[in-house]
Amino acid sequence: MTTVRVLLVIVAAKQWYLHQLDVNNAFLHGDLNEKVYMQLPPGFSTPNDPRVCKLKKSLYGLRQASRQWYSKLSSSLLKFGFSQAKSDSSLFIKQTSTSFIALLIYVDVVIIASNDLKEIDAVKKFLHESFTIKDLGELKYFLGIEVARSAKGIVLSQ
Repeated sequence: MTTVRVLLVIVAAKQWYLHQLDVNNAFLHGDLNEKVYMQLPPGFSTPNDPRVCKLKKSLYGLRQASRQWYSKLSSSLLKFGFSQAKSDSSLFIKQTSTSFIALLIYVDVVIIASNDLKEIDAVKKFLHESFTIKDLGELKYFLGIEVARSAKGIVLSQ
């Protein structure tokens, strides 16, 4: 939560853009690196059926799901030119001579802060092509906290 507050302070002080994305079916994007088997779902087998399914992709509820999803997302962002913050592994930063963009990841929610709207659009396009996202526009709610912007700054309320 500290990283969120610090990012919001910077956004308010510099009057940057602040957007939010939701990744559709995030955990289903994770590729499995190890062999994982599961019993056949009810209706596909008889009580003494010894067959199992070998999973190719992650599933919700699978212990590896969140780790595999985060691994795929972070490696994609690194390939796109972002660097991962050492102080918080959920923060990704990309800086050029004219723009600065920060992505903060919380499970399947992405907060984007930047001084350049074109950079935000480029990141949204990249993420949508890679994972299928829902663009929620300007940040309004995050982790049960309402985020309200005004000319005076940003107000958080829970």
